[in-house]
Parts: sequence; structure tokens; C-alpha cells
Amino acid sequence: MTRRRWRARLAARLPMSLSHVVPIAASETSEVVRRRREVVGVTSLVGAGLLGASLSTRPGSREFYLSTAAVAGIWSVGGLVSGPLHLGWIQTRDSSLRRPVVTPVATGVGAFAFFYAAALVARRIPPLDAAISRVLLFADEGDDRLVLLTTLANGVGEEIFFRGALYAALGDRNPALASTVVYTVATTTTRNPALVLAATVMGTLFGLQRRASGGVQAPTITHLTWSTLMLRFLPPLFRRPGLPGYAPRISATSGDA
Repeated sequence: MTRRRWRARLAARLPMSLSHVVPIAASETSEVVRRRREVVGVTSLVGAGLLGASLSTRPGSREFYLSTAAVAGIWSVGGLVSGPLHLGWIQTRDSSLRRPVVTPVATGVGAFAFFYAAALVARRIPPLDAAISRVLLFADEGDDRLVLLTTLANGVGEEIFFRGALYAALGDRNPALASTVVYTVATTTTRNPALVLAATVMGTLFGLQRRASGGVQAPTITHLTWSTLMLRFLPPLFRRPGLPGYAPRISATSGDA
């Protein structure tokens, strides 16, 4: 009987599926809606342009860190200035509401496992292999701490803007899909098919999390978890001499090759 009660309690604490939308209504005045749409429009253009420019710099250079920090700042400031944002909730099977923490972390780990498996396949596809290798040069050169910091800052900024401000500005226009489309289009400025593909897949997941939870906390935590694991474990897969753009790994602390 004790075991049955324990199982019942555990089952009651499990979150609802991603298709379940938390029944929380949020209304905004026409003035907030107008201001949000204006800010979102300007931020989208400026942010996308800076994003493309940031990946045109030399990996590990001062310009790279400054430009990526500027991109994170644009997304964050634009999202926050546009109007109020909500953290959102996770509804469990016993109908209680909790701030999303554990579930988004687990989702981020699962997304990383999927991408790691996909990376093993991508290594055998020359165009994707080359595209991913070019992106990972930015993780392979320079200061590891700065790369991690700018990556996480951009993750937070992207969620504040795309799943926060942009999602809210879209209103009833299928925001989960529309925000993913805009997110993917913005990523095309990098001219890297691997990043565009990742933006499409993860943007869809983040959009569904935003729709289900009603806020930015769940997609933000998932994004940060996924990004950290990708940055830690993916580069060694593509760190192979002979690939276009390959450079030996340089330690950020010792300076040894």
C-alpha cells in the first residue's frame, strides 16, 4: 500500500504534456501592444544584422566577443523595453502550478542527446560537417570562460526577445509557429546551414514550451542547459586535422598549443 501511495504521489507530480496549455489569461492594453510591436520590429532588424556580423569576425578576437555581447544586449534590451514579460508555470497532473525548473532542465538534456546523436550522423555529411566545424571554431579558440559567458548571455537574450516580446506581440497569430519562423529567418544572416537547422528545431521546441507554460522561464532554462552541454561536448567531435578551417586547440589559461 505504501508503494502504491508513493507511485501515486510521484505520478501526481509529473508535468502535463507539452501540448497542455496552462490556463492563465494575460491581457494587455492597446498602448502596450502598440509599443511592443514597434520595439519588436526595430529590434528584429538590428539584432539580425548584428548576429550576422558577429559570426563574420575572427574566432577568439576582441571583435567577436564585443559583437556577440552586443547581440545579446540588443535582444535583451529590446525584449525588456517592449513591455512586461511573464515567467510562466508548469502544471502537474494533480493540477498544481509550479515555476518551471526541473522539467526544462530535463528537456534541455534530452535536446542535447538528440543533437549529439545527430552530430554523429552530420560528421558523415560533408556540407554539414564543414558548417558545424566552422561554428565550433568560435568555441575552440580564445577564452573558454568568455565563450561560455557570451553563449549563455545570447541564450537568455534570445528567449527574452523571441519567446518573450515577439511571442507576445504576435497575439493570436499562431505565435509558437510565427516566432519560430522569425527566429529561423534571423539566423539565416549567419549564412551557416547548421545554425539555421538548429534554430528551426530548437525554436520549435522553445515555442511549444512558451505556449504550454505561458512565460519565458521554461524555454530559457532549456536553452541554457542545451547550450552549455553543446559547448562542452560537441567541439571534440569535430576537432579533427584536415578539416577546412581546422586550428589546433589553444588553452585559454596556459597558452600551450
